[in-house]
Amino acid sequence: MNLPTYTKQQLALRNGQDKPQIWVAYKGLIYDMTDSRLWRNGKHYEHWAGQDLTDELPDAPHTETVFEKFTPIAILVKPG
Repeated sequence: MNLPTYTKQQLALRNGQDKPQIWVAYKGLIYDMTDSRLWRNGKHYEHWAGQDLTDELPDAPHTETVFEKFTPIAILVKPG
């Protein structure tokens, strides 16, 4: 998989507010949720776009299989 890389700071701008894109990260991959009807104005229930949602998924009513519906568009770079 030859994907571009983004930092957490770059991901944070794709929150549906600062930039029109609605991106979230999960397990090191970034997904574009812009076209998802469940993500409106950068928000999905109590979750905000532009963030790594890996640690928040256990609280969700769904499992990680939800990400299988979306194609990863980038890799989240770990700091350091």
